[in-house]
Amino acid sequence: MKKFYSVLSVLALTAMMCSCVSTKKIVYFQGADSLYLQAQRVMQQYEMKLKPADQIMVKVTCSEPDLLSVFAQDVVMGTSGGGRSGYNLSSNSASSMSNAYGYTIANDGCVVLPSIGRVKLDGLTTVDAAKVIEDKIKEVSKIKDPGVTVNLLNARVAVLGAVKSPRVVSLTSERNTVLDVLSQCGDIADTGLRQKIKLFREVDGQRMMYEMDLTKSDVFESPAYYVQQNDLIYVEPNKSQSIKSSAFYTFWSAGASIISTLATITSMIFLIKNN
Repeated sequence: MKKFYSVLSVLALTAMMCSCVSTKKIVYFQGADSLYLQAQRVMQQYEMKLKPADQIMVKVTCSEPDLLSVFAQDVVMGTSGGGRSGYNLSSNSASSMSNAYGYTIANDGCVVLPSIGRVKLDGLTTVDAAKVIEDKIKEVSKIKDPGVTVNLLNARVAVLGAVKSPRVVSLTSERNTVLDVLSQCGDIADTGLRQKIKLFREVDGQRMMYEMDLTKSDVFESPAYYVQQNDLIYVEPNKSQSIKSSAFYTFWSAGASIISTLATITSMIFLIKNN
């Protein structure tokens, strides 16, 4: 009887160990309690730089709205290097204080602006791009005090793998973290490896891969912590997931519950008999 009870106990313990998941594999930012006893400097790596195929909005303002008529041209959006590549986003009436146009950056990194011509914006931040356009306007027109704002319209990140809702996430600003994006997908699924988050990014014509471990607090220092437009995030699934979905694992899980119940009953009978 004692031998039978011992065997059941060992089997029940084994089953419980197989079904448990260490908290070290699922808890985010481990070690942050000690690391952030003092404030840490925030890394400023979130500025997006414009790339070919990006769609941007260019808004021009000045104190004399009549002068903005030079930008009141109907143009058609395109992605090729030649021809016009914008579309009007605002009223073109003489009383308008600003004109806003959308453009797609061509493969050569340029956009063609009404009455200005080709302007290279590839590799610039939106702030730098606005400054370049302002200078161009001053060169070719009578506007002495142009105010230019450039906004990125189509920034997005694709998320694949073991997340609850794989999808393409549209970025709402230029300061978005990998955590912001994953939260838009419902967080990592129970089957996902938080230690193996891969981010693929195009940098200067080359595709690079960054790997992050969300269970460690040093994830905030990763160059991929702040996402860029067109990034691809892949959450690797747990290799045991294929085993868990198999008929054997289903049988084993059911058997483990039965074994645990038998072990409990046998233990109670053994104690009663001894008493």
